Amino acid sequence: MDVLTAIKTRRSIGLVKQEPVPKEMIETLLEAATWAPCHHRTEPWRFFVMTGEGRNALSDTFVKMAKAKMEEPLSEEDQKKLEKEKNKPLRAPVVIAVAVKPAEDNPKVVLEEEFAAGHAAVQNLLLAAHSLGLGAVWRTGAVCSAPEIRELFHLQGKAEIIGFVYVGYPDLKKDPVAKRKPVSDVTQWMDK
Repeated sequence: MDVLTAIKTRRSIGLVKQEPVPKEMIETLLEAATWAPCHHRTEPWRFFVMTGEGRNALSDTFVKMAKAKMEEPLSEEDQKKLEKEKNKPLRAPVVIAVAVKPAEDNPKVVLEEEFAAGHAAVQNLLLAAHSLGLGAVWRTGAVCSAPEIRELFHLQGKAEIIGFVYVGYPDLKKDPVAKRKPVSDVTQWMDK
């Protein structure tokens, strides 16, 4: 599959089978991620790969965070919410937490550029997954910067989780269709 085809046909696939993904394939995804561009060659990305029972620590953390916000965690309604939180990390056989650990010893490094490099690494990972026939979805949100998540992954300083990538073999009846605005709607040529 050529790169332009991969870019145009890759989709977020959140529905995957529980079939284990070989370690070699996961390593291929991570290798692809590390070839993302980065300013000053800082390579600020960090990966935490959770499989099997290794996903339970994330599951427990999600439950702990949800429970802390509840007035009645023992109520039937809240118990359902806690069960949903508990199952989030278990919806794919592989969960990769992607973090950015900005270089703090180089005065030329711009913080935003470090996070841009991390985001580019995630895109490479997603494209590699697609090229190998895997489904993947990148989940983000406020949970990424929660103190409990920082503690789970032992993040210090300006390091931050930029998302969780759920990976597995697609479990879809049909391929998802996506549309994009025409390039002309989002482009302004400045040639005069």
